[in-house]
Amino acid sequence: MKEFFELEIGYIIIALFFLVVTAIVTTRSFMPEGAFKKGMIAVGIIVVAFILFHYYTTVSRMEMIAKEFNSGKTILCENREMLNGPNAIIILKKAGWSLKNGIFTNPEFHRDFYSARCAIDLK
Repeated sequence: MKEFFELEIGYIIIALFFLVVTAIVTTRSFMPEGAFKKGMIAVGIIVVAFILFHYYTTVSRMEMIAKEFNSGKTILCENREMLNGPNAIIILKKAGWSLKNGIFTNPEFHRDFYSARCAIDLK
């Protein structure tokens, strides 16, 4: 779960921003009485639903990637480090990569990759 929050903290901050905007707008003098409570509940429910849905899909994808990696399949992780380099890094168990807590590591490679940002090679 810690890895999820590391990956999705940006979305959580955006959700908090929407809640702050809702609080500011619903406390204006032109808003009807009870708007704050109704607005915060409605936006809160929507935000929590979206975050829970995204959590479920991210964790499911991470579990699927882990299962396929452990069975020996090729995993592709996006590489945004260099613009002129390859767009994806090929991750294979036999190439020295390991998966622990949703993070791919290799002692011969200078950075790690979150499995949530990877895909299974279909070739």
